[in-house]
Amino acid sequence: MASVGPPSKQAIRSLYHNMLRSSQSFSSYNFREYFKTKTKDQFRAMQNETDPHKLRDMYADAVRDSTILRRSAIVNQLYGGWKLSIEVEKEPEEAFERGPN
Repeated sequence: MASVGPPSKQAIRSLYHNMLRSSQSFSSYNFREYFKTKTKDQFRAMQNETDPHKLRDMYADAVRDSTILRRSAIVNQLYGGWKLSIEVEKEPEEAFERGPN
């Protein structure tokens, strides 16, 4: 069996951007923020890894996580709930426009 080399930097970068894009497609704020943070942490660990065998294994895990993330985002979009108060854009208040008393 031939040994496969470590993934290229371009392949890692592409996977990173795909996972961030999938993370942003969650309709739930908490899921969106969690998966964005988890993706960044996972790829920071890959960036600091020097062992090519371990890097290859980490990349394979990230590819598996990417497919799971994509499927989960689709399901979350189908059954998304209400927006949180921090997600809702507020209109400027017109309460300050009062006439003389």
